[in-house]
Amino acid sequence: MQMIAASKMRRAQDMVRSGRPYSERIQQVLADLAAQARDPEDVPIPLLDVRPVERTLIVMITPDRGLAGGLVGSINRAVGQTIRDSETPVDVIGIGRKGQSFVVRVGANLKAAFSVGDRPSLDDTRAISAMVISEYEEGKADRVLLAYSEFVSTSAQRPNIQNLIPIEPASLQATQSVGYIFEPDAASVLKSLVPRYVDLLVYHAILEAIASEHSARMVAMQSATDNALELVDELTLDMNKARQEMVTSELLDIIGGTLSVKA
Repeated sequence: MQMIAASKMRRAQDMVRSGRPYSERIQQVLADLAAQARDPEDVPIPLLDVRPVERTLIVMITPDRGLAGGLVGSINRAVGQTIRDSETPVDVIGIGRKGQSFVVRVGANLKAAFSVGDRPSLDDTRAISAMVISEYEEGKADRVLLAYSEFVSTSAQRPNIQNLIPIEPASLQATQSVGYIFEPDAASVLKSLVPRYVDLLVYHAILEAIASEHSARMVAMQSATDNALELVDELTLDMNKARQEMVTSELLDIIGGTLSVKA
């Protein structure tokens, strides 16, 4: 299991590292575009509308399988704390069986359940982001959070809960330029780019979660192997001691019997 996890981990880490620059850049571009002053007559963009939060939706990404150390427990605790702290009802879209079973156990509303493979493509996750966008545009959720395990290194993963929708604009003055030229206009660019932004963030969070899962599982299996080998060494030493005591006892019996016969 350690070798399998290690081979999967390398592929997953490469996918995460190659996708991070694009994910970070599109977040920056969207935040900058959202901060620009828009004409009131522009076509409205629902995913940018900030409204009073009456219902929260959490997209929770966890593994399908266990044996990954404390990875599942850490993300479950983070989501559970968010649910407890929320002053409004919370719905959950679960990606991965471990998170889905946790949501059911704590009595939260599991709105939908999805599962993805070890090497998903963007097309494999579009159904998830499409549901998230639909829930927000139809007013069934006023805030969408993304909960997943962020890959830091092979030995470190941390639970991350970030805002997905509405998109938070950057802290810019209304007249401040960010160096972009819009064709045909900022509103049209935003309307086309915002759904792609949601698609990409959900997809990248899933990649982060997969890399974290395989890394945590490899470390956990390595620790289990080391503990098993250590236990074998300890048991072998105890067995050798017990055998030596038995041999010594038998030798003493033989010597004692021989001396009594000679006497």
